[in-house]
Amino acid sequence: MATFVLVPGGWHGSWSFEAVVPLLERAGHAVHALTLTGLRPDDDDATVATANLDTHAGDVLSLLDRARVTSATLVGHSYGGMVIAAAADRADGRVSRLVHLDAYVPRDGESCWSSTTERYREAFVAGAATTGYAVRPPDGGDPRRRPHPLASFLQAIRLTGPPAQVPRREFVYCSGWEDRTPFAGLRSRLHADPGWQVHDLPTGHDAMREAPEAVAALLLGERVANAPAHGRRTCH
Repeated sequence: MATFVLVPGGWHGSWSFEAVVPLLERAGHAVHALTLTGLRPDDDDATVATANLDTHAGDVLSLLDRARVTSATLVGHSYGGMVIAAAADRADGRVSRLVHLDAYVPRDGESCWSSTTERYREAFVAGAATTGYAVRPPDGGDPRRRPHPLASFLQAIRLTGPPAQVPRREFVYCSGWEDRTPFAGLRSRLHADPGWQVHDLPTGHDAMREAPEAVAALLLGERVANAPAHGRRTCH
């Protein structure tokens, strides 16, 4: 039995994985979907203002402690890729697999801000104009989304090496929004790195909501139907 810890991206909560969780549980695995500090409905302004990347990595580590997890699969979507990298760096070997689901894969000293495109940096600035510390969700989308702590997008990650020592590291590239994705260059970088498995899914960014069965199958190590068959993509 595996233990999955699912970390949402910007503005989202545990609900973003609501269609994937039962599929993993039905297969006999333990699943923990997180809502990060500052994104919870009852978080006050001070909590949102002070939450950063370190805070969010701490959320993951606290879960590992509470649940006494010694071999976790961390799954991070979008901004959540920053979080799982930071958490794995501090987890003392308790992470056996990293899955970056259309997510940032940072190197030491990088941030979500530095890793994304100018389009998204402009969106962060515009979204934080009202408060100066919380980035409002982009227009449209799920009404459950909440303003996201700006500090977590800006803080540079500090990595000492452990994420590179996680035995299984995977990147999932969602190819259905190639006109806007900030991850095309990242896919090329990891495609050339023998330490990574690169998977392609023909979905938009929110793959876990658009195609939960395909995401669950990938996490369970099953073949993903209708996935493009090119490059080093390993959907099996």
